[in-house]
Amino acid sequence: MPPTPTARRKRVGVELRKMRDAAGHKAGEAAAVLGVDRSKITLIEQGAYPISADRVIALAGEYEEGDVAYVDALAAMAADRTKGWWEEHRGLVPAGILDISEVEHYAHGLSTYQICHAPGLMQTEDTAREIFREVYPPLRPLNIEARVENRLRRSQVLSRSSPFEYEAIVHEAALRMEFGGPSVARAQLKHMLALAERPNITLRVIEFRAGGFKGAGQAVMYARGPVARLDTVQLDSVGSPAFLTEMNQLENYRNIIGSMRDRALGPSESCDLISRILKDL
Repeated sequence: MPPTPTARRKRVGVELRKMRDAAGHKAGEAAAVLGVDRSKITLIEQGAYPISADRVIALAGEYEEGDVAYVDALAAMAADRTKGWWEEHRGLVPAGILDISEVEHYAHGLSTYQICHAPGLMQTEDTAREIFREVYPPLRPLNIEARVENRLRRSQVLSRSSPFEYEAIVHEAALRMEFGGPSVARAQLKHMLALAERPNITLRVIEFRAGGFKGAGQAVMYARGPVARLDTVQLDSVGSPAFLTEMNQLENYRNIIGSMRDRALGPSESCDLISRILKDL
């Protein structure tokens, strides 16, 4: 039985389906190229069955895909069968959270926008625990602690030997939320200010007085891939996270985040505002 599909394997399948549709090929034609049953193509495109790098390249050639950098990046994704640390949490946290962990781990850069609480990768242990205590339906203590551990492990991407560029756009409302009370909130704001000093991290705040702006009702993570066509947008939802990969969706969210960036304070002014809020706690 094939192992549990990973986020990257599912993405490879999605991209191969896009290529096949764009080329106007049927699944049976793709199966003939690889010498497999038609049903195997369906499983590959669903991410339920792995495919080798050579076979990705063979299908891309059949589909006359001319973007070499894109095909090479996709082949590299297919070739990587590394078992990620997040698999340790399978069964303890939802599969969607494991997918987020994987997307963040392999990202070449991240931008996020949050309106209700500190961005996940910037949360302290106490803040994360208090947020997960508010999940509905209520979580058992074991599952709360597994989610906290997962979140703290995820945050290590910001401090690894070759960290990527990370941009957090946070609404003032999130800075004034007191998950766990004033002491937890103070520690959270101090932690964010400390992270903002790192050269790879940019923190921007949208003030209340900034008024309305595009995307105001969403929590968004934009993960940059090895090429723009392999970028990913992740949206929070009550059930499970939604992942968007269509080119028009990616472009829309690039524009939305750009609009938020324009409406936000600069990094220095943002840290000044956080410091003022900290004094009020």
